[in-house]
Amino acid sequence: MTKSATSFGSEKPEDVEYVGRIPVRNIWLLMLYASDLFRHIDRDKRVSVEENPDDIPDLVAEILAREIGLRLKRNLSLEYKLRKAVLRRVRGRIDLLSTERHRLLDRGMIACRFNEMTVDTPRNRFVRAALEQIARILHKDHKDLARRCRILALKLKRMGVTGEKPGRGEVSVNRFGRHDAEDHKMVHAAHLAFNLGLPTESAGTKLLVLPEREVSWIIKLYEKGVAGFYRTVLSEKGWTVKPGKFINWLPERKTSGIDRILPSMQTDIVLDHRDKKRRIIIDTKFNSIITLGRYGNETLRSSDMYQIYAYLKSQKGRGDHLADKAEGLLLHPSVGDMVNETVIIQGHQIRFATVDLSANTKEIRRQLLDVVLKPADFSRAAMSLS
Repeated sequence: MTKSATSFGSEKPEDVEYVGRIPVRNIWLLMLYASDLFRHIDRDKRVSVEENPDDIPDLVAEILAREIGLRLKRNLSLEYKLRKAVLRRVRGRIDLLSTERHRLLDRGMIACRFNEMTVDTPRNRFVRAALEQIARILHKDHKDLARRCRILALKLKRMGVTGEKPGRGEVSVNRFGRHDAEDHKMVHAAHLAFNLGLPTESAGTKLLVLPEREVSWIIKLYEKGVAGFYRTVLSEKGWTVKPGKFINWLPERKTSGIDRILPSMQTDIVLDHRDKKRRIIIDTKFNSIITLGRYGNETLRSSDMYQIYAYLKSQKGRGDHLADKAEGLLLHPSVGDMVNETVIIQGHQIRFATVDLSANTKEIRRQLLDVVLKPADFSRAAMSLS
């Protein structure tokens, strides 16, 4: 276990905003990694924002404004919306109750219900609100970009996108058909624009160091951010990255009711490289990797150890050569000390490592790659034994 020169410390530069002990710019970096938008950014721009994560809101604003501009040129996506109106001729279905109650026929009118094509859809309202949101958090040196976002939001309103912002659950980043596939990048950028606003609205109010004070959104963000980083960066190196993969037990015999009560297993991230004959099962934990044992000694968390061991051993013997020699990686954020230790148990290499989320972004990237690509150093153990 080694002390990190950039690990969470008591000193915080005054010009840096923090969420707990993590700089907001690093939260933004995790959000970018977690977003599908990261994969669509060209390589040079990707490197640039990784080195300067304070520029991430500007990048997202540029992408969002550009994509909305393109959609405006090609027409926004439309949806049918149920409308009620009193008309002089029948359109759609007649609302008999309203027609009789208000004696509309006496005036030559009739109440109707009909579907009408409209641009005032949940998706377009969400995008308009994202433009307004990102304009508020842009750096003061980018007034022109903020003004461009506000002008686009106003233009959408004038076109009829006037409704209230829908909830995030109403606008999925996964449901796209052939007719609205061009909205894909625009909606991803809108979701990221809202995510970027979360830390700045609550900077310094959430403590993310102790397990009992964990915040659910940052835990999920850490997992998705690590998965997104590996999916984008390692895919270029021949790796297949599968986040959130379910794996099954391999029972030899079972009673009739066991399937109903047998717990399922879902890994956080699985990395495969067929040519190198490597599989790495990664489990991300947002707590301290080290805890105190019953006698006051430092120890790894036994529950984490049992979990990664079950992931590895339960897949052995299923005819998959990658599973027979699969490696495990428990990846925690650092809380003071950096850890990078490895053990081989019954043919499976298990690594226990931390990544320092308070470090600069270049260091975070290096640490994430080293725990996967850099071989474990067993020479220290050999020297100590000799």
